[in-house]
Amino acid sequence: MYLSRKIDAELNLWRQEKEGKPLLIRGARQVGKSTAVKELAKQFDHYLEINFEEQRQVHQLFEGDLDPDIICENLSILYNVPIIPGKTLLFLDEIQACIPAISSLRFFYEKYPQLHVVAAGSLLEFALAEIPSFGVGRIRSMFVYPLSFNEYLSGIGEELLLNAKKKATQEKPLADPLHQKLLQHLKRFLITGGMPEVVASYAKDKDIRRCGQVLDDLITSLKADFVKYKQQVPFLRISEVFDSVVQQSGNKFTYAKAATETNHKQVVEAVELLTMAGLVIPVTHTSANGLPLGAEINAKKRKMLLLDTGIFQRLLGLDASTILIENDFDVINKGAIAEQFVGLELLKSASCYRPESLYFWHREAKSSNAEIDYVIQQHQNILPIEVKSGKKGSMQSLFLFLSEKNLAYGVRFSLENYSSYEGVKVMPIYAVSELAQ
Repeated sequence: MYLSRKIDAELNLWRQEKEGKPLLIRGARQVGKSTAVKELAKQFDHYLEINFEEQRQVHQLFEGDLDPDIICENLSILYNVPIIPGKTLLFLDEIQACIPAISSLRFFYEKYPQLHVVAAGSLLEFALAEIPSFGVGRIRSMFVYPLSFNEYLSGIGEELLLNAKKKATQEKPLADPLHQKLLQHLKRFLITGGMPEVVASYAKDKDIRRCGQVLDDLITSLKADFVKYKQQVPFLRISEVFDSVVQQSGNKFTYAKAATETNHKQVVEAVELLTMAGLVIPVTHTSANGLPLGAEINAKKRKMLLLDTGIFQRLLGLDASTILIENDFDVINKGAIAEQFVGLELLKSASCYRPESLYFWHREAKSSNAEIDYVIQQHQNILPIEVKSGKKGSMQSLFLFLSEKNLAYGVRFSLENYSSYEGVKVMPIYAVSELAQ
């Protein structure tokens, strides 16, 4: 079954362009890149999909001259598929396996802009790092993540609940039964996560145990790719660092704890490789004295998120039944899974046309534990975000930040319904995507 995605609308807008840039879809493995393209293909008369990992003989057509007319003529004959501008979708999948094919994309824009060309690939970022300029201004990138909570609700058939959630505000919060229903779905989503295969399994069978088995298979597959990352960093070292990211969740990432009997440089490189693969997402410290937030960062102070809460909870060995049954926030947030969820939802709610960065803040003073989970830019303002369970007494860090930075208000996500305190807007944790509206 196909699960509708936020990017579907963007893909259709791109399809309607008579002359446009080739589209490069970027993201971690198994997040639904290829599936979204195949769904788009239903809008075309003809569809030609080339998988550069499976179809090795086609590499020869991208050697030497990269003239798109010649390439398309040869591809059409080889696969017996008409390539007609406006009527054919050409999909170059696993393009990272053929570097010349990546280089050819710029020429499709320059010489054959009428043809709809999409490229995608797992571990694509590694290939792009080897090409200093692969087509700046000539290729449009689209960044894809696992399904958001909104996409999950749509995928399991809760469209009416989703629409009600989108309409809820501080002034008109949801009725408590609807609020409680959303919290129950949120708990399930924290466990299943948003990987398309897992959500499709849950939508079909409503079996959390089966979802766990699918997650285990995905984790095995993702870890098997570690050997492809880079020869200079051993497979076991990358695996060690990956596991340490999970264990250190919710805290500043300490490189010295990430691996045994190794040098600091190897650990740093392993983190960078996992980040390039899209499995690990850094949250970087910012002083947040002004915009842009990235102007005052300390790259040595970072927290690390995993790309998906389902994978995270499976690796951490959390008790799924406890999360489902308990209403205590501290139990639900064990391992900082709720904080992970909020960070990931912020990324998924942003524009798909640029890679977003996440930031946190802590007071740079001795004997101070003041910390803000996330700091974002909203329009031309700085907005601090906390993920908390308590009421006013537990928001000292948020009040301190608002005072120091002279800001009008901050946001706290919790299990509560919409409400507010002096200078703080309280939003239910399931409504992160509504914050971006």
